[in-house]
Amino acid sequence: MARRRDTPPPRTGGSETEVLRGFLDYLRTSIAAKVDGAPEPQVRTAGVPSGTNLLGLLNHLTFVERATFLGEKVTNWPATFRAAPTDSVADVVTRYRETVERANEVLDRNTDPAGVRWALVHMIEETGRHAGHADILRELIDGATGR
Repeated sequence: MARRRDTPPPRTGGSETEVLRGFLDYLRTSIAAKVDGAPEPQVRTAGVPSGTNLLGLLNHLTFVERATFLGEKVTNWPATFRAAPTDSVADVVTRYRETVERANEVLDRNTDPAGVRWALVHMIEETGRHAGHADILRELIDGATGR
């Protein structure tokens, strides 16, 4: 059973934006690490009757980040829960991390903290919810636990 030491919640600056971004980045790092290195084909195999799979969760979050912070339009949300058959785990993890980097660049340029409050809180909720799903799915796959 692969066990990792849990990473404690982040220490952040004191402003609202620093706290929100600190927790969002913490969750982003956690879910990417949860998917990174997961074995094929289990990483894309449904772990529950709804069809949810570990790789699909991270693929979905990539689309949510793009829609929320980069303004990209998504026309078929259910399809975002499936990675392409040709995508490797490394491909999906890299694409997610690159999207997060681009989203952070947009946030870094933002001068209106109140204007991004909803988007940050939404992404914390969305990422946290799916990180919890990913925790369970990864443990079912190979016993790996922890953040």
